[in-house]
Amino acid sequence: MSFEDQYLDVLHNIESTIVMYYKEHPDFIDAETEAALEWLIKYYNASSQGFTSSSRQLKGNSAELVEALKVVCDWRLGREQLPSRDEKGNPAPVNLDMENKTPSEIVACLKRIKSSVKLWTKKGGRQGYLNFIQQHIPQETTSSQKDHNNPLKVLLGLFKKQ
Repeated sequence: MSFEDQYLDVLHNIESTIVMYYKEHPDFIDAETEAALEWLIKYYNASSQGFTSSSRQLKGNSAELVEALKVVCDWRLGREQLPSRDEKGNPAPVNLDMENKTPSEIVACLKRIKSSVKLWTKKGGRQGYLNFIQQHIPQETTSSQKDHNNPLKVLLGLFKKQ
C-alpha cells in the first residue's frame, strides 16, 4: 500500500484546509503554504520529543494557515475536538469513528504535502501547488455552504476576511 493510500484521510483533511484557505485568500501563494508546513513539521517533531519548538513565529497568511492546520492536526492526533454547531446553532461535538494518528505520522503527512508544494511550484509557478490541489479536492468539501455533517466546514469560519 502506498503512503498516499495509507494516509489518504489525513492528507485530504490537511489539503482540504489549505484549499479552503486559498479560496478565501486568492492572493495566497505556495511559499506561504510551504512556510506554514515547515513550521508545523518543526512543531510536531519537537512536540513528539517532549520539547517546545523554538521556530520563529510566522506572520500573515502563513500564521493564519498554521492555526487552522494545527486544529486539524491536533484533531487527528486525538488532542482536540473540532468545534461544531448543530442545526440550531448550539455547540455540538463532532464524533467520528477514526483512529488517532501519532505525531510522527502527522509529520510524515506534512512532509509529503511539502514535497508536493515544491514540485507543483516548480511546474506551475507561485500558485502552482494551490491551483493543482484545488482541482483534486471535491468542491463540496470546500464550499462555504453550511453543512453540519462535514467537520472541516467548521474551519471556514477561521478564514473569512474580516
